[in-house]
Amino acid sequence: MPLYEYECKSCNAVFELLRSRGDRDAEAKCPSCGSARCRRMMSVCAGRVSDGSGAGSSVAGSGGCGSCTATSCAGCRR
Repeated sequence: MPLYEYECKSCNAVFELLRSRGDRDAEAKCPSCGSARCRRMMSVCAGRVSDGSGAGSSVAGSGGCGSCTATSCAGCRR
């Protein structure tokens, strides 16, 4: 099941819910304040694949540059 990220419009809390794709737009209640005034946010996904030798590489959507080991693109000079 996918993990969806939501933001509460009442208290600005950000939280995640494990839901089926069919339920992703169903009402979500904020775990902090109990409000149902929540919106689903766009989330980024990250993934790595291995060739069996233990060496991994980033896949689409990971935010990195191929074999880049940085955790952020903020300081990248490419």
